[in-house]
Amino acid sequence: MEMIALAFIIVLVSSSAFAWDGYDSESGGYVEIGKGNLVRSGQTIDVYDHNAGEYRDVDVVGIRDAGGSVEVEVYDDEAGEYRTLDMEKD
Repeated sequence: MEMIALAFIIVLVSSSAFAWDGYDSESGGYVEIGKGNLVRSGQTIDVYDHNAGEYRDVDVVGIRDAGGSVEVEVYDDEAGEYRTLDMEKD
């Protein structure tokens, strides 16, 4: 049982050590969700928007498997708009 718990912890730590790359489906610009962000509905995450050249705090509204990618629907409170981020599927 300890080995299973240890393996689970190693997977969680190693998967959160890298950024998650994708693009904004509306603007077509590249985005990056940095390590340490828990991408779950109801969570606030930091997204680096390469077009804007800045980090944005967004609220995760929903997550959907889209075949070859993962769609993360977020609400950008500062911009007052919903965005769909198409993230790479590992």
